[in-house]
Amino acid sequence: MFSHVMVGSNDIGKSKKFYDALFGALGGKPAIQDPKGRLIYIHNGSMFLVTAPIDGQPACHANGGTIGFAAASTEQADAWHKAGVEAGGTAIEDPPGWREGGGMKLYLAYLRDPDGNKICAMMRG
Repeated sequence: MFSHVMVGSNDIGKSKKFYDALFGALGGKPAIQDPKGRLIYIHNGSMFLVTAPIDGQPACHANGGTIGFAAASTEQADAWHKAGVEAGGTAIEDPPGWREGGGMKLYLAYLRDPDGNKICAMMRG
């Protein structure tokens, strides 16, 4: 588990529209923007932040990394996925659905955010 995760964005406005829609689908609130322009989402005891790159270089996605968001139901994961696509994200991998492996049954819905970060809504079966 994590206390917070922060990703870079080359377009904070586009990211705000995207992540506001995603967190809204999970029952969360729109971003709080701090004085440095970072977007802060607080949900289920964790913080997710989006920021312009602090080193002045273009934002780039984590190669092979995935950030997961807990969903309370398959319907919520589907709503998250739909909201993300409608807000400028890209559906990737298989369509949302149940997967089994390693003794676990998971409902997974994958997206890429507007900056290319791989994200996933997940519900344990």
